[in-house]
Amino acid sequence: MRSLFCWQSLARRTGCRFAGYQSTRLHRQSNYTFPMCGRFALKTPPARLATHFDLAEVEDFLPRYNIPPGTDIPVIRHSPEGKRVLHLLHWGLVPHWAKDSSIGNKLNNARGESVAEKPSFREAFKRRRCLIPADGFYEWKAEGKLKQPYYISLNSGDPMAMGGLWESWRTPDGKILRTCCIITTGSNAVMAPIHDRMPVIIAPDDWKAWLEGPVDEVVRMVQPYNPSEMLAWAVNRRVSKTADDDAGLIEPIT
Repeated sequence: MRSLFCWQSLARRTGCRFAGYQSTRLHRQSNYTFPMCGRFALKTPPARLATHFDLAEVEDFLPRYNIPPGTDIPVIRHSPEGKRVLHLLHWGLVPHWAKDSSIGNKLNNARGESVAEKPSFREAFKRRRCLIPADGFYEWKAEGKLKQPYYISLNSGDPMAMGGLWESWRTPDGKILRTCCIITTGSNAVMAPIHDRMPVIIAPDDWKAWLEGPVDEVVRMVQPYNPSEMLAWAVNRRVSKTADDDAGLIEPIT
């Protein structure tokens, strides 16, 4: 068994808080142990997303209420033809220089404070930023010996756009694997009672600049989102199991 020190060293090099023997072991048991952001929901139909985000192309997908890392998720990018498109990418960033794809298991998030500097993220932050649509995300609050899950969404009811990065990696047999990660930042007033981190959320007026603009223009966007536009409520602990994926997971508990 590899020592915890090795995993901590990897976390420092990559700037990713997912790296860690304990988190990896518990992930295999399908319990939530991740730092932000480790689960989210997307129930908005592809056709509505196309209108909401002004997309020229949308890959079809089904509604999901408990999306974990290591799965294919809808991602919005700026295409070489200059169009805004949505395709399914694998959640877990694999840098183009990686020797194998296993590094993606530890790069589900990128800390916003160091995303422009860490080798695993800095080139993608300059050239390959993306938007990851979500109706809401989950976070767990420690309450004694238990963890109570919360669902966080926009109070408008519209889907949010989480800031992310994407990469292309060529497999040994020549195929292209496209992957992504979510950028995180400190918590706002809504999130602070629940967790000290939250995903970066990009405001609609900034979508174009985030996807197309120079890095100097987007650094200011890596910050906590306006708390007056967000809501959070406690939900059933069933969401801690990735096998559960239904609309009841986002319903408030009484």
